[in-house]
Amino acid sequence: MAKTLGPVKRKFSPWTDPSAVPFIRFENITKRFGDFTAVDNLTLDIYEREFFSLLGPSGCGKTTLMRMLAGFEEPTEGRILLQGKDISGVPPYRRPTNMMFQSYALFPHMTVEKNIAFGLQQDKLPKGEIAARVEEMLKLVKLEQFAKRKPNQLSGGQRQRVALARSLAKRPQVLLLDEPLGALDKKLREETQFELMDIQHTLGLTFLIVTHDQEEAMTVSDRIAVMDKGVIVQVATPAEIYEAPNSRYVADFIGDINIFEGTVTTTESALGAPGKVTIDCDGIAVAVEQGCQAVSGDKVAFAVRPEKVRISPDQPADTSVNAVHGEVWDIGYLGDFSVFLVKLADDRIVRAAQANVSRLVDRPITFGDMVWLHWPLDAGLVLTR
Repeated sequence: MAKTLGPVKRKFSPWTDPSAVPFIRFENITKRFGDFTAVDNLTLDIYEREFFSLLGPSGCGKTTLMRMLAGFEEPTEGRILLQGKDISGVPPYRRPTNMMFQSYALFPHMTVEKNIAFGLQQDKLPKGEIAARVEEMLKLVKLEQFAKRKPNQLSGGQRQRVALARSLAKRPQVLLLDEPLGALDKKLREETQFELMDIQHTLGLTFLIVTHDQEEAMTVSDRIAVMDKGVIVQVATPAEIYEAPNSRYVADFIGDINIFEGTVTTTESALGAPGKVTIDCDGIAVAVEQGCQAVSGDKVAFAVRPEKVRISPDQPADTSVNAVHGEVWDIGYLGDFSVFLVKLADDRIVRAAQANVSRLVDRPITFGDMVWLHWPLDAGLVLTR
């Protein structure tokens, strides 16, 4: 099939259209196991052709939510709608979904092509159609030359692609991926993320992935739902989740961030633009151009990403706000960028990240150096919860 959906995908945002009808809807879903509530009165909409991620720590309820969509668990309360129809009570094998498990669950005694064909044979499809479907899947995941091999003759990445091909062979309307790349090394995992996106764009299917890997979710997703203790804390695009987290929990969970607790000292309003908020963070004066609900005297947090913090041995022109002075306590060299941990006089640690735009010979800033950290007014944001 020609790859015609890629350019459309970049403009894909049905959740911004009030008239758009969700493809999948979790409506007031609660799931209890005895006295333990795994999912707590959760409502979530997912749209057709969306690559959607459920992201959160172990035990937050994301896998339970996926298993309920697959039919392996039933909600204690609420209902799940697929294309507007309640699928409660419909057995897994009659749902237009298929799940790819973290373990891949390949049959070791079967060849690649037989593994892919297994579900189709169970459905009693004609032999000719099975052969054509297997050939299509092998081509899709670029494993044509490995068709006669068995799983133990394949690499981890190749086994992952066999599992993906088998999941797609039955042409489900929704593909469910439960930590699908967890067993792969970092480089292969990154390569496979883009392969998954390419396949999803090509087929135009709805993908729902469960992961605790933030980078993976940020890379593949149209939108991400961040979960904690059975509830959804925020649903947004990767850029919105990263740049505009709605709480301390999301800000701290997604990527590295500096969070300063403080008290609002002044707020200003401006016509047609966000007002300036100033915060006293235990002696650090912070100013940020952001409209927020906080008023003078409120307890808030200020969050700023390390890559937005500038580091220099030279004192900035204005040190009255958004500037701190300290000692380089540790350095993490990560190839494409370096992370500096700077210890302030009160023992607080502030992180700054700097791109390594030239080859590193003599480090201009090194351990024990006294440096200034500063950031512009629009670098961070105020968190009120």
